[in-house]
Amino acid sequence: MKKLLTATAAAFALSTAAFAEEKITIEFAYPYSHLFDVTYEKILPKFQEAYPNIEVEFRATYESYEDGTNTILREAVAGNLPDVTMQGLNRQAILVEKGIAKSLEPFIAKETDFAKDGYHKAMLDLGTFDGEVYGLPFSVSLPVGYYNMDLMAQAGLDASSLPKTWEEVVAACGKLREAGVKNPVFWGWSVTGNWFLQSLMWTQDKPTVIGADFQLDEPEGKTALDTMHSIFRGCDMQNLEWKAALASFSAGEIAMMFWSTSALGAVERSKGDFALKTNEFPGLEASGPKGLPAGGNAAMLVSGSDDPEVLDAAWKWLKFITSGEGAADVARTTGYMPPNQAANEIILADFYKENPNKETAVRQLPLLREWQAYPGDNGLAVTQVIYDALQGIVTGEHDDMSELQEELSEEVQDLLPSGS
Repeated sequence: MKKLLTATAAAFALSTAAFAEEKITIEFAYPYSHLFDVTYEKILPKFQEAYPNIEVEFRATYESYEDGTNTILREAVAGNLPDVTMQGLNRQAILVEKGIAKSLEPFIAKETDFAKDGYHKAMLDLGTFDGEVYGLPFSVSLPVGYYNMDLMAQAGLDASSLPKTWEEVVAACGKLREAGVKNPVFWGWSVTGNWFLQSLMWTQDKPTVIGADFQLDEPEGKTALDTMHSIFRGCDMQNLEWKAALASFSAGEIAMMFWSTSALGAVERSKGDFALKTNEFPGLEASGPKGLPAGGNAAMLVSGSDDPEVLDAAWKWLKFITSGEGAADVARTTGYMPPNQAANEIILADFYKENPNKETAVRQLPLLREWQAYPGDNGLAVTQVIYDALQGIVTGEHDDMSELQEELSEEVQDLLPSGS
């Protein structure tokens, strides 16, 4: 009997070892740890329960979407790519053009229960190039207004009188200053990818680029610059680094903050004892914006492996985090909207009723427009040039918006393919 037990134990040990050897490891990288760490902490145990033979190793997080794209471009040259990467919605095209991202169509075709209709079409289109899906949207955001209603009340403003236009925002700044609020507003000019500039352009239903032509030299571009100038000067806005601004708002020091809905979960977890309300992004007119750019990121398969098992494991992870409970956890832990209809309409049926601050962006979904990347190899450089120019408005370096419009338009156009 003893020999039998020993043999059985040995067989079990061999079986366990074989099982351990069959475990497949994939590598994964994503941006913005302060926003998404809590999301993946929720998702990972559910994935491990569903796929115990797949181990997901997390690489160091990207500081920003631009950092994420630069990192992947470097890793492609070095042959050190992760299997799955999260990239800004506006940064997918360059990875497709350079052959780094793999088409997901072969994996989708093998799925008996995969329905593209499960994703909002406008969102799925953001990861589709030449008719093929390369990125599955993971989280989608839109710009919204954050309001400290305690400070707003000091200025005689309540939920019914929140500003609908940027002119009303500036007027509210005056009332807040009279009420003793030292820093009435933070307007997110510094958000990644020139997103807020594009928000003002799409507000007028005008894209920032058409083909390789920069559109800031059009009348809508002048209106966008004038609007920023009026907010920064009219509200005497401080030049805060964006993380400092979010911390200051959470501490109850800023009355109005215009930023991505993505930060809502982080703000709710860290805010002081004040009433928080979100509301639609103001427009140039009381009717609101005509369009707004979709922020957020998509999951892309960039694995350098040719092992079918590794690629299949990477696909399983990619699919899991962008659908069902994985997608629902995006809404539960952040202010992003899940791009999956099932997550929004079934799993989260009562969620938005119970979390009205997170419903603001959902109400703006009809305004969804493309978050544009600048074409050509200088796309990231263009982003930085525009960033520097906008910062010059904040600091007071630039006061003549006509002059800035001309200078910035020429400098950017020279960096785009048509200017070469």
